[in-house]
Amino acid sequence: MTDPRTAVGPGPTVGGWPAGRALLSAHLVVERPGFRLDVTLSVAPGEVVALLGPNGAGKTTALRALAGLLPLHAGRLRLGEEVLDDPAAGLFTPPEHRRVGVVFQDYLLFPHLSALDNVAFGPQARGASRKAARAEAARWLARVDLSALARQRPRQLSGGQAQRVALARAMAVSPDLLLLDEPLAALDARTRMETRARLHHDLRTHEGATLLVTHDPLDALVLADRLVIIEDGVIVQEGDATEVTARPRTEYVARLVGLNLYRGSADGHTVTLDGGFTMVADDEVHGDAFLAFPPSAVALHPQRPAGSPRNTWAATVVGVLPHGDHLRVELGGPIPAAAEITPASAAQLGLLPGTEVWAAVKATETRAYAY
Repeated sequence: MTDPRTAVGPGPTVGGWPAGRALLSAHLVVERPGFRLDVTLSVAPGEVVALLGPNGAGKTTALRALAGLLPLHAGRLRLGEEVLDDPAAGLFTPPEHRRVGVVFQDYLLFPHLSALDNVAFGPQARGASRKAARAEAARWLARVDLSALARQRPRQLSGGQAQRVALARAMAVSPDLLLLDEPLAALDARTRMETRARLHHDLRTHEGATLLVTHDPLDALVLADRLVIIEDGVIVQEGDATEVTARPRTEYVARLVGLNLYRGSADGHTVTLDGGFTMVADDEVHGDAFLAFPPSAVALHPQRPAGSPRNTWAATVVGVLPHGDHLRVELGGPIPAAAEITPASAAQLGLLPGTEVWAAVKATETRAYAY
């Protein structure tokens, strides 16, 4: 049988696989008491897809199913031309026989082995001689700029260095699918920023498919070509960063990208929100609609403002929290909302929980779009 990774055929290829065609194609159905995961994923060669969702959404369950650490109850998993899992046909491929590399959240490096031998473990386990495996490991350590630390053991490495060794170990087996499980979560803020930039560079060299599991929107936006958001075991939204951040479709996604989001019914530029409050939007929509605006668009006033704002309402301050160089003000009232203001403005308004204010949002800063 011809190997599709090396076959010569018409059209452009990435790593021997037809460009634009999904390298990973999976319908994952996993059941456990009180929870069911049912998602369909596809990832093209050279593409990085981020799987995001709140705790308990099913992100890690999906990753473990792809790695072969959890069996499917239904569905089908194909990687390249090979079907790895098909419960209906009684097919299950053990983890060690999958062309899959995994970087776990805590890296799981072997503490008694050097960085070089940690990376060499995979190739040697797959049949390479010790000499060939160590040569391959040395090549990958060089690619992640860790040649000088090849003899160091994991306890002698910083968090960022350990993460790069774990990545090199996963890549050394030439995986068709690279799985990253919260790869930066164990790092402090400064190391995380530096390692994120390095990881972005390293992932561009991987010709296979990459799936990044994370709850951090910045990791997803920097590292991924496409975002897939799951909640309660199902996909609720997917698309590139521009699409998802501009038009969130659930409250979780809205919080993730920092927008106030509401559902309602639109008639032209007027949107009547669930609960009866009416707002004017810049977009013209008819029928069921979402309405969204950023916290920075919300202006707060001690009295009802006059002039250009088309959307105003009386609100009560629920809480005030630091948010970068600004303050995030949580508001109660006819619609719950978040506002973002400067500390000087907060002091001038005397904002404390229970303070009554007027909120205003210009129609030109309010987006409406269909369900």
